[in-house]
Formats: sequence, C-alpha cells, structure tokens
Amino acid sequence: MERWVLLRKGADFAAIGKKFQISPRLACLIRNRDIVGEDAIREYLYGTISDLHDGMLMKDMDRAVEVLTEKIRAGARIRIIGDYDIDGICASYILWEGLEKLGASADVCIPDRIADGYGLNRSLIDRAFMDQVDTVLTCDNGIAAQEEIAYAKSLGMTVVVTDHHEIPFEEGTDGEEGKRYLLPPADAVVDPKREDCPYPFKGLCGAAVAYKLTEALHESMGRDACDIDYLMEAAAIATVGDVMDLTGENRILVKQGLEMLRRTTNPGLRSLMECTGLDPQKITAYHIGFVLGPCMNASGRLDTAKRALSLLRARNKREADILAGNLKALNDSRRAMTEEAVKQAVWQVEHTLAGKDRVLVLYLPDCHESLAGIVAGRIRERYYRPVYVLTDSKDGVKGSGRSIEAYHMYEELNKCRDLLTRFGGHRLAAGLSMRAEDVGQFRERINRVCALSDSDMAQKVRIDMQMPFACVTEELTEELKMLEPFGKGNEKPVFAEKDAALLEVRFIGKNKNMLKLRLRDSQGTEIDALYFGDAQNFMDDLRRRYGEEQVMALQNGRENGIRISITYYPEINEYMGVRTPQIVITHYM
Repeated sequence: MERWVLLRKGADFAAIGKKFQISPRLACLIRNRDIVGEDAIREYLYGTISDLHDGMLMKDMDRAVEVLTEKIRAGARIRIIGDYDIDGICASYILWEGLEKLGASADVCIPDRIADGYGLNRSLIDRAFMDQVDTVLTCDNGIAAQEEIAYAKSLGMTVVVTDHHEIPFEEGTDGEEGKRYLLPPADAVVDPKREDCPYPFKGLCGAAVAYKLTEALHESMGRDACDIDYLMEAAAIATVGDVMDLTGENRILVKQGLEMLRRTTNPGLRSLMECTGLDPQKITAYHIGFVLGPCMNASGRLDTAKRALSLLRARNKREADILAGNLKALNDSRRAMTEEAVKQAVWQVEHTLAGKDRVLVLYLPDCHESLAGIVAGRIRERYYRPVYVLTDSKDGVKGSGRSIEAYHMYEELNKCRDLLTRFGGHRLAAGLSMRAEDVGQFRERINRVCALSDSDMAQKVRIDMQMPFACVTEELTEELKMLEPFGKGNEKPVFAEKDAALLEVRFIGKNKNMLKLRLRDSQGTEIDALYFGDAQNFMDDLRRRYGEEQVMALQNGRENGIRISITYYPEINEYMGVRTPQIVITHYM
C-alpha cells in the first residue's frame, strides 16, 4: 500500500532563484532535498573536488600512512585483500595502482565468494603468511574481523584496515548503558563510521576510503596527488554500484567521476561501455548502476572477481575486449538465474506462512548464494518489507538482506546474534550465515523483536510538487540536469497531476511489457506518457476499476471517462529530428 506525500518545505524560492540564477521551481526542488543555506546550495550546484575533505582527518589515517610509507621504503611485501563486489573490486584496483606508482611490492587477493566467503579468514591469512607477505591491507572489509586480525598479528604480520561498514558492537551489560564498539586489533583502522572518527562525511564507500588513503600516501611521500586523479572514476563507479547516498562528498565524487568516464583512457572501461552499447559521452549514474555495475558484479557472483579487476587493469584493447565480453556473458547468465529465483521467492511469499510475516525470511536452498542479495532487493521492492533470502552453502546457510527505510537491518540482526555464525552490513543491507537447523528459529525471532508499525510498512511516495503538463518544456528538462547525478539519496524529482483523463493506452516494446499512453490534464493540455513498471498489472488495475469494456475502448483509442492520478518525471522525446515533451509515469492510482 502506497502513501503519497506532498512535500511542503518552505523558503524564499524567488530570492534563491535570483541569487543562483535558477528558476524558483528548481530552488524548491533543491530545498526538498534538505539543501539549506547559501554554502550548501552552492556546493550542491557547483561543488568540485576542491570541496572534498582532507582524508587525513580520518581517525588512524596518519597511522596508516606512516605504516605503509615505512613498508614501501623497506620493500616489504604488501597484500591487498578486498571484497568480491563492485566496491571491493574498485577499492582493490585503486590501492594496487596507487601503491605500484609509489614503488611498493604489492599484490591483490580477492576472496572467492564460495570457497572463502566474505572478508578475512584464517585461510587467507595462512596463504599470505606462506607467501611471505609482511603487511595485509584490507579494503571494503576487515572491521568485523577481530579474531582473524588477532591471528595475523600472532604470526608477526602488520595489518592495516580500511573499511566503511558499521562498527560491530555489544549492548551494555551488568548495568552498563549504551553500546560498546569492538574495533579489530590492527595497526591502523581507517573507517569513517568509527565513533571517534572526526571525518565530517560518514557515507563514503570502501573504494572512496581507499582513494583517500592513496591520495594521502602520495602527498606524504612527496608525490603529486594529481597523478592519481584518474582513480576517481573507479571511486565513482563503486559509490553508485554499492548504492551509497549521492549526497555531500559522494555527489561530488560521482559528478566528477562521470565527467572523467566520458573521456576515460582506461581500455577496460571503454571496452565494457562499447560491449554493452553505451555512448561514453552520454553515460550517467543510471548506466553505472544498471549496466556497467551488474557486469562487474557478475564476475564475483558466478566466477571470480579477478576478471573484473583484470578488466580495470587491462593495458590494451584486445585484452580489454575479451574481458568485457566475458563479463557481459556472465551478467546475461546471472539475469536468467535471477528471474528463476525471484519466481520461487514470490511463490513462497504468496503461498507459505513466511509470507505473512512483517520481516520476510525466505529459504531458497537451490538459489546461487551470490544472487541472494539481488533477489532480496527485488522482493523488497515488490512487497515493501525487510527481506532476508537464505541459501544453502558448504558451511550451513548463507544469506543477504535488503531493508526498508524504517528498519535498521544491522541493528536488528544484533538482536539475534546468538543464532548467527557471522553477520555484517548497514542499515539497508546485510549479509549473514547460520546453521541450517536455526533457520526456523531465526525467522521466528527476527519477527518477534521487530517493531515495525503498519505506517512504517506503507511505502511513502514523496512528491516534490503538483505540476500541469503545460510546464513540461525543453527548458525545464535542461534545468533539471543541474540536479544530476541522480541515485539513492538524490532521486529524480517527482511531479504529480491528479485526475488526468486517460485518452489512449497500448503495449509497446519487444516483449510488450511497457505501455505508451496519452493523457490530458484538467487544463486541457495533452501529453504522451511511458510506463516501464508492471504493464500487465497496470491494465488489470484498470479492468478492476472500470471494467473490460471500457478498457477495450481505451485500447482502441476511444476516450470514455477513465481518469488516473500519476507521479511522473518529464523528458524530451526526439524522433527523426523532432523533439517533443513527454513524461515517464512512476506511480499511479
């Protein structure tokens, strides 16, 4: 059930528009994103890399730089241990490139998702010890690896952790109040989410933290940090791919990274864009999130993440083309497997008791464990409830969770930690492992401690403003580009119009799974519209409300009094040199 909410945040939009040479409408949209004050507005509209904070502000960054500088100068062997997702891959690439430029003896180990699992483990440390590695440098993992890091230290190894995940904690006991945070016993722990870290922006991804460390290392060793500016495009890819909020520093990183991607000289990225049919000059955050990112993630899901790392490190077009083709093929296979797993998950929600719970715990033993997070995300979108998808693994049951706005997944898992062999994550996403025999108890407990209300589980559709179709102009669509890049935390503006007359509707697309409509608002303005959601469900809703006969008439182009309220985003359609306004419908009722 959706709840439409019209935002009504006040400000002197005319004055803001005059100050920044933008329309009052755009000023209103910026205010709706909680951007308040001249400095914040200026940074939002015109922020550059000069507005980024100094990485040395992070707790332990000075210690990490000191340790690594000493190791580089001594020729000690450094092993970077990353993660097998897009953030870990990009972070590993950034650190490896940066360390090599400083003359370090460095290599990378990315764990195998199936054989090794997430993050540090004893096997990886034993492997490093046998390879005579002196220093382990983690990225996008390590903050929860207390025992593993203690083991590495007992072997005489140096360990530097860079991460961005939540800090593990224990609730106060024996009269103590609050949380006791548990840091690993590494030589340096760089994580902006540390309670004692003064870094002003806490929302960086693992690759961005790695970039900050690489930049600080270069400056410390007397090198020009501009020499590694090109690594910012990898930090931008990771920021979007790991679904971080596109606010503050992240917005600047992604904005700058997209500019760099449009003219990138990286053979791997150019080949991947070519292989997937993307025009580098038109690349947006959407293309990272839904085209490039899934291809890179597919390597770690179905094969080895080293393929994606090799793509980023490719030195010529021939090598890059082969790797890009492999990644695209893997992603095509991943898509087919995902669709089948989603069908099984939907059946479980619709036909078993698990589907009645506020927190969905779905056990799909045959689902490839690498797809659990994707499936959980799709089910979360469909039912707007927190979702855990569990699969069989060699060590019991593993799974991934995806959450809704009102449910802090990591903190809720903490309440069931005695049932889990391992877990970690964020507010909106988590990974977990448990014994197979504990699945039922976990489902019961995670629901028993859940405090979600009915209103929490009603998805809010936040509407920026009601706007008649006459306002959809080329000038407006151009001005809206100033709000880009769009993504989590900086979504596209949502406009609405109520009781629009539906004049025509028809299925379009290769698989007839999209709709093209013609609408007329209360002021008499007509406009073409597209709907990319569940087209069949849209038509079924119309039949339930108006009957088969009226819907048939509508499909034959005969107006018959059907009206709908919609939310939409404006754009310009260009066909054979003719540019006309149109809208993309996002929600309807």
